[in-house]
Amino acid sequence: MNDAQQVLIVDDEPDIRELLEITLTRMGLHTRSAGHLAEARGLLSQHSFDLCLTDMRLPDGSGIELIRSIQQQYPHLPVAMITAHGNMESAIEALKAGAFDFVAKPVDLQILRNLVNAALQLTRRRPDDNGGAQLTLLGDSQVMQGIRRTIDKLARSQAPVYISGESGVGKELVARLIHDKGPRRDKPFVAVNCGAIPTELMESEFFGHKKGSFTGAMGDKHGLFAAAEDGTLFLDEVADLPMHMQVKLLRAIQEKAIRPIGANQEIPINVRILSATHKDLAGLVHQTQFRQDLFYRINVIELHVPSLRERTDDIPQLAEFFVHKIAHGWQSRPPQLNADALQALIAYPFPGNVRELENILERAMTLCEGNSITSNDLQLPAITGRPSANGTLTATGRDSLELDPTLYEKEREVIMRALEKTRFNKTAAAKLLGISFRALRYRIKKLGID
Repeated sequence: MNDAQQVLIVDDEPDIRELLEITLTRMGLHTRSAGHLAEARGLLSQHSFDLCLTDMRLPDGSGIELIRSIQQQYPHLPVAMITAHGNMESAIEALKAGAFDFVAKPVDLQILRNLVNAALQLTRRRPDDNGGAQLTLLGDSQVMQGIRRTIDKLARSQAPVYISGESGVGKELVARLIHDKGPRRDKPFVAVNCGAIPTELMESEFFGHKKGSFTGAMGDKHGLFAAAEDGTLFLDEVADLPMHMQVKLLRAIQEKAIRPIGANQEIPINVRILSATHKDLAGLVHQTQFRQDLFYRINVIELHVPSLRERTDDIPQLAEFFVHKIAHGWQSRPPQLNADALQALIAYPFPGNVRELENILERAMTLCEGNSITSNDLQLPAITGRPSANGTLTATGRDSLELDPTLYEKEREVIMRALEKTRFNKTAAAKLLGISFRALRYRIKKLGID
């Protein structure tokens, strides 16, 4: 580590200060210590620091006051809170105030070292460094500019973030950006759809298991927490977790440790938790379908991603991006969006949000004649009814958002018969079906026909 890196330690207990000084000195860091707020503020005004560690309770105030003061005067200085064991309320209050992370007494030195290393990753970066993030959140509307600023701020923290918003708005993309712009960017980003894991396999998937711990456990298995070690675990559709897993997840987050099935002891973990769902999580808490204590633990900071109809100014930019993206994948020339098509897209409320926009444009590019997309090529479904409780709308007609699966099977059967009849000549099959070659290629891809 760079010898110039300095850490400010603020604690009124000499034994704690000495423990922290010895640990950090062995890590190659310089330290300065203060026993109360006034002394800490004096050191901050006289010296430049790369990290501040502060106790919660100080003789002349609280560590929360110091965190808020540093946030205002030294916004790029990460602060970590030292809390009493089991006092999660204080830890959450510190995170909400802008703390980078927290560590509980008695201080676990390995957890402390992990925290310090992660925090110093932030101070090593140049102010213009974007963290190496390759992903982009498109849109120049005022609301999206605000989202990007919030992402940059959240990337500098280790606080759990709850990302809310309708299906298709890009919640996983937001989670990946928070990870990629933060100090864990070189470590794993593990995304899991909580609703896609069978209930009976959930504990093993999350925490892992030891060989022979249950029938079929032929060897040791590392779970999702282990896979995300030192990185980020993104819990998508967290509202779908059954109650027994909510209890185990809460303990893992609070204790920063997991116990694989069949293991005799817990294993420390160093994972940042990001979560998301399109459901009304607060409403589920009120209905006792989601644990209130877990809700408050994962919802330290909420980031709401707006629906596409809340940022219609971004539709032209998004449409152009998707047209070029699809054309690049097809190795073809991108078509032009006619003015009438663009106006139709702007007027459409997009119940499926950005994901639906991409699907509509992909379909239109298979159906359009020549090198231009018209409003007819879009085949926008009719929208009926009023927005539901979570703001979504219902699409009806041939492009209803929830199609009968038997329709897909019927279409697949017809296309397969045409392919077999033409000995899998796609050009001849398209002619036989009375559709364009691009339209057939689109349907083959969507239906997963090999």
